[in-house]
Amino acid sequence: MRGTAVAAIALTSLMVVSACAKDSGGGTTPAASGSGCEFSAPPTAPATSSTSAATDKKVDGSALKIGLAYDIGGRGDASFNDLAAAGFDKAIKDMGVKKENTRELSAAPNEDESAKQTRLRQLASEGFNPIVGVGFAYTESLKVVAPEFPNVQFGLVDSAVDGVANVTPLVFAEQEGAFLAGVVAAYQSKKCHVGFVGGVDIPLIQKFEAGYVQGARTAAPKVSVDKKYITPAGDFTGFQDPPKGQEAAKGLIDKGADVVYPAAGASGIGVFAAVKEAGVLAIGCDADQYNQPALAPNRDVIVASSLKRVDVAVYDFFHAAAANDLASLPKIFDLKSNGMGYATSGGKIDAKLQGILEGYKAQIIEGKIKVAAAV
Repeated sequence: MRGTAVAAIALTSLMVVSACAKDSGGGTTPAASGSGCEFSAPPTAPATSSTSAATDKKVDGSALKIGLAYDIGGRGDASFNDLAAAGFDKAIKDMGVKKENTRELSAAPNEDESAKQTRLRQLASEGFNPIVGVGFAYTESLKVVAPEFPNVQFGLVDSAVDGVANVTPLVFAEQEGAFLAGVVAAYQSKKCHVGFVGGVDIPLIQKFEAGYVQGARTAAPKVSVDKKYITPAGDFTGFQDPPKGQEAAKGLIDKGADVVYPAAGASGIGVFAAVKEAGVLAIGCDADQYNQPALAPNRDVIVASSLKRVDVAVYDFFHAAAANDLASLPKIFDLKSNGMGYATSGGKIDAKLQGILEGYKAQIIEGKIKVAAAV
């Protein structure tokens, strides 16, 4: 997240909503049962979805060797990296890639830049092509390594390398999914007071914060929103420190937040533990975290999740590379391209709120609501 990461999955000061309140229809409606907020008149849910599905055209990848370089945490982070792994696994299955022609390597917390370069060189020099770097942390390394292997196609999640033709950016409108998380938080809060935990205080995670605050305040203009970042920019352990995630969430809960949304990678595990202990609620990030095995002990507090479809982007990149059609990839993975979304596993979101979410989603896709990418 970062998303993911995972995300991990993106969120410092509070954001003030401007034109978006108008887009929601104006005025307020009485608080829903069990909620402490008064709500803006919500948009009407559309008759049909306007998202576009990923291609299902079959391609033959049996001759490919594909590689994946994870961000810190690797498989098992219940977030950003696990989504990348899901896209990798789907590509292997759907395209007929032989297991011996696949390779996964993981990063270590706060490792030297040279370690990332070595990891990418190892994959490329051993004949893996295409290769995906999972996370913006690979940006500087790909500036160096990609030109050394001009015939290798690299995908880069969450970032771009300008002027290097063999690096395809796989970037997301994280703020759009976070907006929907903010709407859910406002409607689920009994105190009209919600919180956000960011893993690392960087622009990517601030995108989550911006969307979350905008969504909450579009739905409920008087909602209180508090935030806490686990580590400052440059210290990426904030994406892999559940105890500090737990501490950060406890601080927000102690201040009055009764719905907490983490964009903190594996540190979100600690956030959910704090939420469970306090008897309040949480919203998952990047993956459908209600269904993540690592979160099973605390999943009953997760009322919904914003989805950053790293799995879709990774799969689509491998698919497009195999078909020699990288130009077909979207410039940004957003709600319209099915690169962002939300999940309501667990049955805690009723039909009324589901309709409200679909209404806001449609307004974002249609451009009636512009979701800011920064606070």
